[in-house]
Amino acid sequence: MLIIPIKEGENIDRALKRYKRKFDRTGTKRALQTGKQFDKPSVIRRAQIQKAQYIQGLRDAENI
Repeated sequence: MLIIPIKEGENIDRALKRYKRKFDRTGTKRALQTGKQFDKPSVIRRAQIQKAQYIQGLRDAENI
């Protein structure tokens, strides 16, 4: 549960914006979305390999 203390005299829109920002940073929405559909293990593994290749490419470019 997220708790957002509202300061005295603070606009409700600003407090709502802080709540939304904090909610996005927790990653709750992303976790719910990934749990909605089943991904085959081969698809997950392929995504991991592509991510590793991308990161390795960045590291190689950094060292040149």
